Amino acid sequence: MKINTDLITWNSKLACGIKLIDEQHKGLVDLVNEMFNHITSDAIQEKNYFKRVVEEVAQYVKIHFATEEKIMRTTKFSGYAIHKKEHETFIRTIVSKVQDYEAEKRFTISAFTRFLRDWILSHIALMDKQYFLHLREIASRKADGKLSITIDDVNNI
Repeated sequence: MKINTDLITWNSKLACGIKLIDEQHKGLVDLVNEMFNHITSDAIQEKNYFKRVVEEVAQYVKIHFATEEKIMRTTKFSGYAIHKKEHETFIRTIVSKVQDYEAEKRFTISAFTRFLRDWILSHIALMDKQYFLHLREIASRKADGKLSITIDDVNNI
């Protein structure tokens, strides 16, 4: 049985207004929705799919966290250490869940995608909003009042 409903719906409440970060967050949402919509009753098919997609999620998250952390360090965000620790805790949790899956401990892809959904939504709403406000404050001090950050800007920081 295949579920055809997205688990997360992107909306303006999740957006920070920084195109690069919003695009990365949308990418994470898309990955979670793809995983959720792929859930089937075929254990072999799910196992093969999960192995591939979890590696993709891990790589995507690694790039996204590095981007956020570089922006926070460069702009001297006071909450950087706490935010970085939250990222590290998330990575450890993902690794633990993947190990449980590989050891055939109690694990379902459905529960895993719901964990990802809950973490992404709460992280953006609580943790990320703090540094979004910090970046907006910096932008308000600029002559044009804008803050646009591209991947090139991050790479050149």
